[in-house]
Amino acid sequence: MGGTMDGTKQQRRGNTRQRIQDVALELFAEQGYEKTSLREIAERLDVTKAALYYHFKTKEEITVSLFEDLTKPLENLIEWGRGQPGTLETKREILRRYSEALKDAQPLFRFMQENQATVRELRIGDTFKDRVRGLRDILIDTEAPLVEQVRCFSAVFTLHAGMFVMADLEDDPEKRRAAVLEVAMDLVTQAHESTHGKS
Repeated sequence: MGGTMDGTKQQRRGNTRQRIQDVALELFAEQGYEKTSLREIAERLDVTKAALYYHFKTKEEITVSLFEDLTKPLENLIEWGRGQPGTLETKREILRRYSEALKDAQPLFRFMQENQATVRELRIGDTFKDRVRGLRDILIDTEAPLVEQVRCFSAVFTLHAGMFVMADLEDDPEKRRAAVLEVAMDLVTQAHESTHGKS
C-alpha cells in the first residue's frame, strides 16, 4: 500500500514538473526568455514561488531540464541503433522512432531558434548537436559516396524542418509528420540502395 502511495506522489510530482516546463515554454514564446521571471511562471501556474522552487531554482534549470527530456530518448535511440545491424530496416526504424520522439518537441525547437544566445550560454545546444551526430553516425555508411552520406544526414534535418519550417503547409500535424517522415525515409532508402544495391 505504501508503494502505491509513493508511486502516486511521484506521478503528481512528475506532472507538476511537466506543467512548469510547459508554462515556462509558453511564456518564453510569448514574451521572450530574458523577460520571463520565475515569479511570472509561478503566477501563470497559480502556485507559490516556493512550490516552484521545489522543482526548479532558476529558469535556467527549467530550460536545461527541457533539453535533457528531449535528449534522453535520443540517447536511448542511439544506444539501440548502435547494437543493430546497419541494414535499411534499422535506419528506417531509427527515423520512425526519432520522428515519434520529436512529436512534442516543436515548442522546444522554436525556443532554440529564437534564443540562440541562451542556448549557447547554457551549452545545451552542444549536447543536442552531439546526439544528432550520434544519429548521423548510425545512419551514414562510411563507405558510401559523399552525396549518399549527405542524403542520409539530410533525412534527419528533414524531420527537424517538418516541425516548424513547414508548419503552414498542412494544418493537421499528424498528416504533416507522416509526409515529412515519408520524405526522410525516401532519402535514406535512396542512399542505402545506391550504396548497397536493392535488397
